[in-house]
Amino acid sequence: MKTFILKSLILSTLFLGFQLNARSIPTTLKPEPYQKETSRWLVRLLEQLHYKPMKLNDEFSKKILDNYIDILDPNKVYFYADDVKNFQQHQYELDDAIKSGNVELAFQIFKLYVQRIKERTDYSLALLDKPFDFTKDEEYIWNREDQPRVNTEKEMNNLWKKRVKNDYLNLKLASKEESKIKEILSKRYKRIYKRVSESNNEDVFQYFINSYVNLIEPHTSYLAPRTSENFKINMSLSLQGIGALLGFEDDHVTIKKIIKGGPAEKQGGLKNGDKIVAVGQGDSGTFVDVVGWRTDDVVEKIRGKKGTVVRLSVISDDDLIGAKPHTITITRDKVKLEEQAAQYKILKVHSGDKLHKIGVINLPAFYLDFEAKSRGDEDYRSTTRDVRKILQEFKSKNVEALVMDLRNNGGGSLLEARDLTGLFIDKGPVVQIKNSRGNIQVDRDTDKSVAWDKPMVVLENRSSASASEIFAAALQDYGRAVIVGERSFGKGTVQSLIPLDNYSNNKEHPMGQLKLTLSQFFRINGGSTQNRGVIPDINFPSHAGADSYGESEYENALPWTSIKRSNYTMQGNLTQDIPVLRKNYKTRETVNPEFGFIDEDRKEYDKLKEDITVSLSEKVRKKETQDRENKKIERKKKREAILKGELNPLISAVDVLFDSEDDNAEIDKTDDEDELTNTENNSEPADDFILMEAARIVTDLVELKSEKLLAQTNKTKPKT
Repeated sequence: MKTFILKSLILSTLFLGFQLNARSIPTTLKPEPYQKETSRWLVRLLEQLHYKPMKLNDEFSKKILDNYIDILDPNKVYFYADDVKNFQQHQYELDDAIKSGNVELAFQIFKLYVQRIKERTDYSLALLDKPFDFTKDEEYIWNREDQPRVNTEKEMNNLWKKRVKNDYLNLKLASKEESKIKEILSKRYKRIYKRVSESNNEDVFQYFINSYVNLIEPHTSYLAPRTSENFKINMSLSLQGIGALLGFEDDHVTIKKIIKGGPAEKQGGLKNGDKIVAVGQGDSGTFVDVVGWRTDDVVEKIRGKKGTVVRLSVISDDDLIGAKPHTITITRDKVKLEEQAAQYKILKVHSGDKLHKIGVINLPAFYLDFEAKSRGDEDYRSTTRDVRKILQEFKSKNVEALVMDLRNNGGGSLLEARDLTGLFIDKGPVVQIKNSRGNIQVDRDTDKSVAWDKPMVVLENRSSASASEIFAAALQDYGRAVIVGERSFGKGTVQSLIPLDNYSNNKEHPMGQLKLTLSQFFRINGGSTQNRGVIPDINFPSHAGADSYGESEYENALPWTSIKRSNYTMQGNLTQDIPVLRKNYKTRETVNPEFGFIDEDRKEYDKLKEDITVSLSEKVRKKETQDRENKKIERKKKREAILKGELNPLISAVDVLFDSEDDNAEIDKTDDEDELTNTENNSEPADDFILMEAARIVTDLVELKSEKLLAQTNKTKPKT
């Protein structure tokens, strides 16, 4: 292994073959003394405790450098080819640097990064003083991930001229005046540089160390002292105001997750993946362009007092390049635990001349009030307790079958995943947990009672993860439920936060925390939910972009593997039912326009995702915009027809009898046929056709079970 000698390199007037302009970069950036000890401890803990320990060596060192460069400049628009070539002279030395804690190289690379951004900022601002010709037939490569890095300043200038021209055209197509466009872009470019130049020693160290830590496994990461100290606060701030978890991607603050029960989810316009372009206060306040802002600065703009209004100008994740931003108005509120708890509906499904009552439980997360439980409070809140009460309500209302809606359920308490499974099975194993030493623990339901023994369907999508996958997998393995929807996320690992201060004798400066993957979940059939997720028995069409989301999309994700099957007894047999249910569903899918829309969107996305260019011709872009508008109008007409009840006869009507999220709803007081057939005040929520189809599938299952029961009864009748 090569010896890492940074001291002589630092003293040299030339470092890695490039010179730094001290006037344009933060000269105070340098490793902190505490970071040396932090770095050494991180290596020890990762190599000794991680579920997939990896030795830090020369081969890994090269990957760390590549990853660090990609983290800083993923689209290859700042560093020159020669910059990277010079970095690579030291690609086999980073392993020794991290082990020893001498990470000066990372800081020198970051300083050049800041300088390159300053150069591009100055050039971009100069371009705004010159007119652009939008009649020329030229294209801009917006995704340069697989493109070679440029070699000369002339090439870099040409790249950025097209980039700025595209930014300008986007705003022009959004009907912005020339003076306003220049003002917005000027602020945007200055802000990008300002955000990067304000990075401190903690930021740089965290970027660099995570370029190492994240390579081991995607859910393992290092939290610097400030990040660690404010972890809970930052999470809270991100969720306050509109009820959305924010992230940062490609100079945009993006919507990572819409929180169930929050203001954004209730308003309905905001979607995961939306990029926030600007933020306005009140019903008519001026929009402030926030492209390039730090996430916490955008959060500060979005959050506010309950009852006040915030307006977001966003570009949806599935919009084409150059699409005009649209405005979403949201009234701020607090995301309450009550609103994140289990909610339910009672649906009425028409099946020929029959009517069926179907219960739906919407479960946003697996929650448990640990503090109240530990205090001995008798009425502490938990997923299992709340669901049990709902199931009792369903029984009292003669509900015939259940849809457990786990869409967008990112998980939560493992204890609750186990206990909730226990409501639907007799006692038995629920999940197996394997630690880094190879020891396997079987988590079991020990309660013989069954709260619900009628037919059920579990509805999942690509965002159903962790605890929700444990629950779905267990019911699938027991033959207790039919799983429908999309393949789940595929996160089958367990993380713990390890305070690094516990290992340090130096109490002068906190060292932060390590989020470390320690264990992996396995199904009771021996397979893992990791990477593959839970495969539905009945697959719904995948939404556009679903193939680029999920655990399997991480290059360094733990692979799928298996262990020995746990000892359990099947508690249902759906092997003959599922093919029939699948056939019935496929028949409806072909005539349901909404599923057709999903297919159209996916094909359009698949066609465009390979196209990494966008036209810089105003004429071409206007035509593309008009084509999109025409498509929206056509789709709107089809949806209006659905609302008018012009559905194919194969698609049975589904009405809402009761919705617990509707404050004005009242549960029907009788079970008379007249009450059930009175549809005057019922409506079909056209925006949730996925749930409606899940209700039809479980209705089919009810009828199959009834037919089998009738056949068995006829067989046992004495002959006369």
